[in-house]
Amino acid sequence: MASSLSSNPFLGSSRTEGFSRFSYLSTDISKLSFSAAKISVGPRNAKNLQIKAAGSTFGNYFRVTTYGESHGGGVGCVIDGCPPRRPISEADLQVELDRRRPGQSRITTPRKETDTCRILSGVVNGVTTGTPIHVFVPNTDQRGHDYSEMSVAYRPSHADATYDMKYGIRVVEGGGRSSARETIGRVAAGAVAKKILKELAGTEVLAYVSQVYKVVLPEGVVDHETLSMEQIESNIVRCPDPEIAEKMIAAIDDVRLKGESIGGVVTCIVKNCPPGLGSPVFDKLEAELAKAVLSLPASKGFEIGSGFGGTFLTGSEHNDPFYLDENGRIRTVTNRSGGIQGGISNGEIITMRVAFKPTATIGKKQSTVTRDKKEVELITRGRHDPCVVPRAVPMVEAMVALVLVDQLMAQHGQCNLFPINPDLQSPIEPKREASNTPV
Repeated sequence: MASSLSSNPFLGSSRTEGFSRFSYLSTDISKLSFSAAKISVGPRNAKNLQIKAAGSTFGNYFRVTTYGESHGGGVGCVIDGCPPRRPISEADLQVELDRRRPGQSRITTPRKETDTCRILSGVVNGVTTGTPIHVFVPNTDQRGHDYSEMSVAYRPSHADATYDMKYGIRVVEGGGRSSARETIGRVAAGAVAKKILKELAGTEVLAYVSQVYKVVLPEGVVDHETLSMEQIESNIVRCPDPEIAEKMIAAIDDVRLKGESIGGVVTCIVKNCPPGLGSPVFDKLEAELAKAVLSLPASKGFEIGSGFGGTFLTGSEHNDPFYLDENGRIRTVTNRSGGIQGGISNGEIITMRVAFKPTATIGKKQSTVTRDKKEVELITRGRHDPCVVPRAVPMVEAMVALVLVDQLMAQHGQCNLFPINPDLQSPIEPKREASNTPV
């Protein structure tokens, strides 16, 4: 049997002579997965087998692959491309995982998991080696019997039906990969990324809840220049304004007792982001950020800077005038651009908002269909968040940090490899006024 290996992921090849002497390997080769390769097995049949990345890896230079399922043996990630000789510990990761874990308050899912992480490779004597970092978190509180009804009936607005449509098979317990437990790997990798950003450039990524259902934090109440992690973590809903936070908590409590769910908005800012991150045309920084946060479970919308609100302004009202600060740096008087212009960071605070829908799994009777196409009514069981946004805060931070560290490495590799133009460019280094948050 002839086999061919083509590096073109889109166009088929009718050539059969390539690698013919390795035909005995065709069975093994067909089992491999390549992110940018197409494998054809058999003579002149380009459609026989096409393999591409299955969507579990994120990043180009700082690459993260997550694995595991909600009710499997565990979840985690493999981080590839992390710079060597950087201090990192399980404790560094655990701080962020504890912010994400279930059962942390009455307004989150009651599932009890410690989410205790173990670093299995890539770190020796407390420092990174430059080789892949493997982080593992065991699942310890699975209840597969809660999902017996879902084995035959689809939960409305969940991923049950679409996973069957795509794969022809699915993991019923906990939704498998569609469960938010998948995000453990993201948050662990994001903890590493956040530490690198802080050390290298003094960059901080902070997110907070700015809306729960109809309770909205008024614009301008939070001072992004002075916002700290302590303010965000001062209450269980992660809203930095105590008065608004109480109203948000009350709204979640109300639907929780009714078996309902509600959504909300997470606002995320990036302080001390180096200018120059992002690339035209298809790899604009806001496009990379949008893809990152919209890959999170339950996310439904993304805005940066003025967002959709900017459509109500004229050009003269929306433009951010430039000025020179006391250090001779180019700054903007306003920040409706959200810290990004032309797809490239300008050094101002990056501001974005991510909308999350109400949790799909609720305790009320709903109309649905079964796998064998019968119309039925379903009351779902299991343990779920009445509102996902409080626990989504560290997830958003993690994805933003992963984008930024990847872009930082790209910027260094292309534009900072040789001496910069000091008249127009700034060195990437920590700023003295960077931190209001302890490292």
